[in-house]
Amino acid sequence: MRRDGNPEFIEALARGLDVLRCFRPGCDSMTLSEIAAAAGLARPTARRILITLEQLGYVRSQERGFSLTPRVLDLGTAYVGSMNLWELARPHLRDLVGQTDESCSIAQLDGSDIVYVARVAVPKLVTLAVTIGTRFPALQTSLGKVLLATLSPDELDKSLAEPSRSGVTPRWTPDRDEIDAALREVRAKGWAVTDQDLAPGIRSVAAPVRDGNGRTVAAVNVNAHAAETSVETLVDHHLPLLLRAASAISADWATWQARPLEILGTTP
Repeated sequence: MRRDGNPEFIEALARGLDVLRCFRPGCDSMTLSEIAAAAGLARPTARRILITLEQLGYVRSQERGFSLTPRVLDLGTAYVGSMNLWELARPHLRDLVGQTDESCSIAQLDGSDIVYVARVAVPKLVTLAVTIGTRFPALQTSLGKVLLATLSPDELDKSLAEPSRSGVTPRWTPDRDEIDAALREVRAKGWAVTDQDLAPGIRSVAAPVRDGNGRTVAAVNVNAHAAETSVETLVDHHLPLLLRAASAISADWATWQARPLEILGTTP
């Protein structure tokens, strides 16, 4: 049964991706039974998928189960490389880190989560580890608020209806009226700030990154620890620097987007 009713939908491919997504933080090795249960598959189906993934080099079998191999990272790096996002953002993020002495990141929206796609970190007190590919619930992050605020009402409903796949239980659990009020404020300001909504000690301020058509394609933030940086410092000092960096990244993105395709050798 195709899960969306589309005759072009390839259920076998979807099931393979479901299996890959079973491996969450803290679940580096899983048994066949655990994988089948997590993916909602029969054991024989899960076994065939795992054998296929193993032959392709994405999974390895172990004495007590299965684990992912580093080849899985190729899927993520292919995405980042195709967008050229990291190369565009890196010098601006480094400058922003130098000006604020805080970690800075870029993320995009995936369902009700944000996914980090670029980051320059500095050694600081942290309560949640962040690397490329890390997921957090969008509503409780400044990055996520910026991205959710750009959605149409129908898109927002669809996004919020998806369960988070981050594995993180946030501190702030707003009702829909609170969500709508918070996103209206973000739209009015053009940026977002959060104060320990996700987890104790985490504060951040974020701004949109736009393409050449003015469409928000990502968000960039400055992240700080509450014990070291006040909300006032985030807004009064870091925010103007952040807005300049977001504007510079957006300008570079627009230039890259408008590049002649033959430069990349993509024309026949």
